Formats: sequence, C-alpha cells, structure tokens
Amino acid sequence: MRKAIELAQAGVDSNVGGPFGCVIARDGKIVGEGVNQVTSTNDPTAHAEIVAIRNACKNLNAFQLEGCIVYTSCEPCPMCLGAIYWARPNQIYMACDREDAASAGFDDAFIYRELCHADLSERKLPIEKLLREEGLKVFENWIAKTDKTEY
Repeated sequence: MRKAIELAQAGVDSNVGGPFGCVIARDGKIVGEGVNQVTSTNDPTAHAEIVAIRNACKNLNAFQLEGCIVYTSCEPCPMCLGAIYWARPNQIYMACDREDAASAGFDDAFIYRELCHADLSERKLPIEKLLREEGLKVFENWIAKTDKTEY
C-alpha cells in the first residue's frame, strides 16, 4: 500500500495526472503498477488502476489477474472498479475512499447515480439502441464459435 501511495505522490510531483497510484502484486511481488496519466496522455481512461492492470497483464502475459492483490491509493472509480472485476484479482485494498477523493475535487458521485438508472431514458447522457438485430448476429456467431478463448 505504501508503494501505491508513493506512486500517487509521484503523480502529484511530476504533474502527469491526478493524485492516484496503484500496485498489483502476486505472491508478494509487484507485477504491475500505475499512476494516473489522464492529463499527460490525453486519455480519460488512464487512471492509475487501469494503467496498473495493463502493466500487470503485460508482465504476466495474461488477460486476468487471478492470484493477484490490488493496492490502490483511493477507492476505484466505477470505470476502474469494473476493470478490476473483469481482471479477476483476489482482493482489493484501498487507502482512501470516494469521499476523500471528492473533497480533493475528484467526485464520481454523479456516475454512481447514473448507473442506478436501469431505464436508459433516465440517464443524463442520451443512450439509444440502433441496429440491434445486426448486433445480435455477432453474439450468435460468438456462441457458435468453437475455437474461442473464453473469459
């Protein structure tokens, strides 16, 4: 956890992004790390946890992180939490929570509220379905595929 906090401070000191750091470990060894790089890379997905997941997966040559532990300087935002769930680590530890982040100007509360609206018409960002039948065909092809890599 101290390394994740050090990375968060390094992000502040180097001005590469926001004050967030993340370390991923397996068997007591760091296999991936990341610092928020949103502003330095012009990539809104370059949160510390996403960067760390990408780094760990590359280092492990795997698309899942079974057996790994995620140490993050702050509670993961909804995007990062989703990515962490997809990566399937064994545990998450966090230093600060979403209220601490909000007090520093990083408030994700609006996203949490939006995700609660199952009815897409209730969301602030318009979402509409288009070409569903064509989209379903791709899922049918996936289901029928015999040589796929499941995840």
